[in-house]
Amino acid sequence: MNNMKRDNETRVSQFFLQGLSVPPDHHGLFFTLFLASYLATLLGNLLIILLIRMDSRLHTPMYFFLSHLAFNDMSFSSVTMPKMLMDMQTNHKSIPYAGCISQVFFIIFCGCIDNFLLTVMAYDRYVAICQPLHYTTIMREERCALLVGWSWFFSFIHALLHALLLSQVSFCSSIAVPHFSCELTVLLNMSCSDVSVNELAIFTEGILVVFLPFISVVGSYIRIWATVLRNPSAKRFFKVLSTCGSHLLVVSLYYGTIAEVYFFSSSSLSSNKDIIASIMYMIVTPMLNPFIYSLRNKDIKQALKLFVNKMKTFKPNNLM
Repeated sequence: MNNMKRDNETRVSQFFLQGLSVPPDHHGLFFTLFLASYLATLLGNLLIILLIRMDSRLHTPMYFFLSHLAFNDMSFSSVTMPKMLMDMQTNHKSIPYAGCISQVFFIIFCGCIDNFLLTVMAYDRYVAICQPLHYTTIMREERCALLVGWSWFFSFIHALLHALLLSQVSFCSSIAVPHFSCELTVLLNMSCSDVSVNELAIFTEGILVVFLPFISVVGSYIRIWATVLRNPSAKRFFKVLSTCGSHLLVVSLYYGTIAEVYFFSSSSLSSNKDIIASIMYMIVTPMLNPFIYSLRNKDIKQALKLFVNKMKTFKPNNLM
């Protein structure tokens, strides 16, 4: 029986991404929408990074974390979007085996960095609101750099673990991936070998990497609102709501879709619901982050106005 199973398993050289289930007459519309969202993600997040670097008033811990989040969101979208857009325009939808494993690694890597950065940003807000007198001491430059560095390091280890475990999985004759990217759970469902170790890693290690940071975020906001309600005032309430509301919105969207894809995904190869959830956290959330976090922010708006004014006063004649 084991020999028969080994005969059915094969070391595939490539996969075929089936992509989105879009009617042929709507391909142009969907291509335009996804291209526009990708360009908006790149330009929006790049603008945030430039504004933070150019304006010395934004050289604070909150904007330091935001600049890293913006860079990671650009990287996150770039892992899947260029390939997805190319596949929508051509019939050649294959991806090499090594390329598929690499895509899994970078999807998990970037997603995990987002997770840790959201947690760090919640901690930053907690210190700013609950311990304002000690804020500059606690959130000093060295500690901020260390928090970001550990976020990148743990994300790398987390993604590497799942990529290595996936590389040990064998696949049968079916190499058509019913998704627009190499999603870990989809590939595991396609395998004809034992993936119990992979599934165990998703749930046990996922608790450490996803659930504990989520609990930390929730705990931070419980302490924040407890502090606000201890000395309530309308001005303070709306200020905290304006500062934290955007972050809570992104946290809810991020963790909700992550849970749907990795913890509550159906046992079938894929479903439209899983694909929509993947689109939300891989494409929509990175595109919305610059608008949710920054364009509603007074400091960013002022920095943007100064940047626009500088561009208006800069003339080609100044180079002569």
